[in-house]
Amino acid sequence: MPGSAPPSLTLLADRVNTRLDEFLTAELDRWSSFDSDLAQPINEIRRLVLSGGKRLRPAFCHWGYVGAGGGTDDQIDIDAGAAFELMHAFALFHDDVMDDADSRRNQVTTHVVASREHAERGWAGESRRYGEGVAILVGDLAFVYADQLLQESTREASQIWNELRIELNIGQFLDIRGGVSRTRDVDTAERICRYKSGKYTIERPLHLGAALAAPERVDELLPHLSNYGLPLGDAFQMRDDVMGAFGDEAVTGKPVGGDLIEGKPTPLLARATRRATPAQTSVLELVGDPDMTPEAVARVQQVIVETGGLDELEAHISALTESAVTSLDVAPITDLAKTELAALAEYVSQRSV
Repeated sequence: MPGSAPPSLTLLADRVNTRLDEFLTAELDRWSSFDSDLAQPINEIRRLVLSGGKRLRPAFCHWGYVGAGGGTDDQIDIDAGAAFELMHAFALFHDDVMDDADSRRNQVTTHVVASREHAERGWAGESRRYGEGVAILVGDLAFVYADQLLQESTREASQIWNELRIELNIGQFLDIRGGVSRTRDVDTAERICRYKSGKYTIERPLHLGAALAAPERVDELLPHLSNYGLPLGDAFQMRDDVMGAFGDEAVTGKPVGGDLIEGKPTPLLARATRRATPAQTSVLELVGDPDMTPEAVARVQQVIVETGGLDELEAHISALTESAVTSLDVAPITDLAKTELAALAEYVSQRSV
């Protein structure tokens, strides 16, 4: 079925979840025995990382590792997968503060939880600032924990890990700047799309896995993995953008039209703007208004469809996915990895959650 997760993804997720639970339980026991208040930040990390998530970054890292000749059940590969989930958690904690998001994975976000606690207890200062401060520190803690899980990595893998984290932050900066400046240019929107998510979700995890398994082959392997990872990473984020504009909150765990309310500078919105008539442009100018009503969101959604922007983006996603899968034919990786990466390509480009 198109958009269905490959069976191997569930198996990999179970292994990573077990490692995360083991690691965070040890940290919880260590710090809560020192001061009971310190249970909160670690429990917030546990609540986010163990409450869901597709585990795509660990999966791409794993198949980069296996594709380069690594084993299918090696501890360094499992640790790298857990590190990716903690790194992703760091980004989500901070992202929720930047976006002032109330929910994540159908749960209340950490900054809101902490803010409510502050208000209920009548503590000094401003509840909002306290909540945001807690969430930032919890994200920073997840960032450090991710590094701890990769402390046995190769020099080549460490270089890739550092570059990945720089690219992630660069992408997030471009994203928030593009939102407030109301960027509607397709090329700029696609650059933001690639750096805020695409590279860090697919290309760099593949690179890291390969560098862990065969550091001596990185010059040979990385260009081929990029030929697959870059177009598929773009397709992945573009699919995310479609869900951010049209997704069902009950399925995605995010508000309907959330990206439209936040004014995200997406390739979808850029394409619709490029095609819009003056009357349609006036409707699209509603994007980014935090007070948008559900009716206004529906009007914007309708215009995106009517301009042909959605159809154009869907065709582009399909072309990017085909390019990624075709590149596997000449990639010097194992046949098992090729098969699994082809299945993952279909899943990430067609998923609904």
